[in-house]
Amino acid sequence: MNHKPLETFPSYVLQLPPWLPAYLRESPGIHETMADRMNMILDLAQLNVKYQTGGPFAAGVFERSTHTLISAGVNLVTSTRASIAHAEIVAITLAQQTVGHHDLGADDRWQYELVTSTAPCAMCLGAIPWSGIRAVVCGARDEDARAIGFDEGDKPVNWIDTLQGRGISVTQDIGRKQAAQILEEYAKAGGIIYNGRQGTQQENDHGHYPSDTKTR
Repeated sequence: MNHKPLETFPSYVLQLPPWLPAYLRESPGIHETMADRMNMILDLAQLNVKYQTGGPFAAGVFERSTHTLISAGVNLVTSTRASIAHAEIVAITLAQQTVGHHDLGADDRWQYELVTSTAPCAMCLGAIPWSGIRAVVCGARDEDARAIGFDEGDKPVNWIDTLQGRGISVTQDIGRKQAAQILEEYAKAGGIIYNGRQGTQQENDHGHYPSDTKTR
């Protein structure tokens, strides 16, 4: 790779794939049950694989009392050439733009829930407390993503306790079977396992998952 002095200054625009807004226009804005909310997010993960617009991950932010969808995101790492463009980061960022504040917990009248097709990796886990999100709902588990080769980063084993200690509730295994199946189908179809490798599922002696490869 050749590096030349900058002649132009690049910019980065968080652009959703065209199919996603089209999907949302046909989807109800309110999803009453946790299972309904997860089913919508898993649809997005499946479609992201189908249209080859990124990795097999999706996430959405919902208002907790009305169950209204505030934002939805999918993994855009490969399609936008940006390692930070994970589904959770995309969904949180778009939610903050929608409500007009960097802190989703700034207005006490509203609380927000992050629904994600797979438990957050180390990067997304770090972003959640600063986002103002008050609840996290996960489909597939960390080990399901690791099983197909993704490295989720140096993530504490007690990450759930850590979030709950900050007043952020965590619910696991909502639609886990279907969520894990989406990951497996992505791998079987030859999907890009970027920045990961097989064999990183075991904890190390310090109570963390190994961090010898980059996160997804």
